[in-house]
Amino acid sequence: MPTQTAFTGIHAILYALFDAQERLDRQAMRRQVEICIEHGAHGIAALGLATEVSKLTVPERRTVMEWTSEDVGGRKPLGFTIYGTSVAEQVELVRAAEIAKADWVILQPPMVGSFAAGEYISFFGRIADATHLPVAIQNAPAYMGRGLSAEDIRSLVAQHPNIRLVKGEGPATEIRQLIETTEGRLPVMNGRGGLELIENLRAGCVGMILAPELIDLTVKVYDSFISGDEAEAERIYREVLPVIVFIMQSLESLICYGKRIYGARAGVTIHDRAPAMRPTAFGQTLVADHAARLGRFSSRKS
Repeated sequence: MPTQTAFTGIHAILYALFDAQERLDRQAMRRQVEICIEHGAHGIAALGLATEVSKLTVPERRTVMEWTSEDVGGRKPLGFTIYGTSVAEQVELVRAAEIAKADWVILQPPMVGSFAAGEYISFFGRIADATHLPVAIQNAPAYMGRGLSAEDIRSLVAQHPNIRLVKGEGPATEIRQLIETTEGRLPVMNGRGGLELIENLRAGCVGMILAPELIDLTVKVYDSFISGDEAEAERIYREVLPVIVFIMQSLESLICYGKRIYGARAGVTIHDRAPAMRPTAFGQTLVADHAARLGRFSSRKS
């Protein structure tokens, strides 16, 4: 069972990297994990919104679990987001995560229908009861069009003790409200590409789950803040905020432009899997400008 510190810090949520034939690229995915670990990521996660999980078949999702587990090799806490339209499908993928030696799983609400909160509470609870792993609930109504209130989450946690974390995708003010409603008993990690990173930490977030285009710098922001050097954390954050604002106009923008900034810094050619937002010529210029200012990732694997 992972300790509470497994759920702190900056965790990298991997991009799905494809080859020119739109197949998952084994070598590019391995290099992504290595870059994240070498640049200090406190944990690794996969199969979230940034991983374009809805475009992956169930066998591909299992493949990503197997590859990521092999590449992480127990060096960092490992989590997988569980995407599926039914309890049975999500339980099947939780079992795959257990086999892949995940340290925890993140449950997404089913992307079908529109139900009352009680239905989502029952849905999440049945899956949580089916595993021994610590469970997080992804609450991202702005991106997914469905979610739970702070009171709903408090009720859910009271009924299912292995639900031990919330993966948020909201402003720091809402995150603070959630922390207060749950009386600080439930750790919260936010995302949103790192928007309001420092404000989230001040609100009480234990960490962030972020895509890897800025992993070296977001880790430095977090480490500086935790060490008590908030001035340094703010200085670094001011440098990266224009990049975050550029890529976080929408989820599609993150996948289009965030992934390309990662590719430029990592020396990896980015291929899209259709349907996908395609970069404009001006967007490509902005990617090149941001990547040039950030510099290439240093890597022993280069």
